[in-house]
Amino acid sequence: MAAELVSRQVAVIAAVGGPNSGQAAKAATTTIPIVFISGTDPVKEGLVASLNKPGGNATGVNPLLPAMEGKRLGLLREVISKGALMAVLLNPASQDNFNSQLNDVQETAREVGQQLLVLHARTDEEIEAAFATAAERLAGGVLVAADPFMLSRRERLVALASRYAVPAIYEAREYATAGGLMSYGISLANAYRQAGVYVGQILKGVKPSDLPVLQPTKFDFVINLKTAKALGLTIPDKLLAIADEVIE
Repeated sequence: MAAELVSRQVAVIAAVGGPNSGQAAKAATTTIPIVFISGTDPVKEGLVASLNKPGGNATGVNPLLPAMEGKRLGLLREVISKGALMAVLLNPASQDNFNSQLNDVQETAREVGQQLLVLHARTDEEIEAAFATAAERLAGGVLVAADPFMLSRRERLVALASRYAVPAIYEAREYATAGGLMSYGISLANAYRQAGVYVGQILKGVKPSDLPVLQPTKFDFVINLKTAKALGLTIPDKLLAIADEVIE
């Protein structure tokens, strides 16, 4: 698809939805401007030379989603029983994300003495199996790691958490509005809006090498009280006090 866009000599390529699209676009052209959205390190991916001075033909938005799993673990610990096993659902197909996310959540778990059950899922069938395993092992909660594939399956993930009556936390507000218990992360809508602004600036003549890679400065914590009630959970007042949005 990237090669087809290059053959059509488009003015700019918006490569969004995860690191793969940005890498494909970068491999297809060194001249057509590229605006990416990538949660992994764009420097490590080879998309840009640095965040402040991208160089080359690419720039974009770096949402930092995979770097917040430890924070999500801490928030979920506030609503599950002390000493309960916590399951972490990761996508091993996203290798860069997988390694950084696993390290982040394991380091946080060691610091607070949290026992983890690490589960892998890269297909719909593996998602189903992972939740069944979490239920079988009596996990007190599930942390669904940030990942484009997981986000595209958010309704399935929320439905499984409901079926097995397990509290879960996710990366983005879209999960909470779909019925998920809690989410913590950036506004994905705003990330796409920022990418759109960059596309517009490039169409007006600005070079991507002059546009620094954007990183978020605000993170939203969303709680779905309707889901909490269905799970028989009482959300601590201190969590409600710091929530950016409470869905009732």
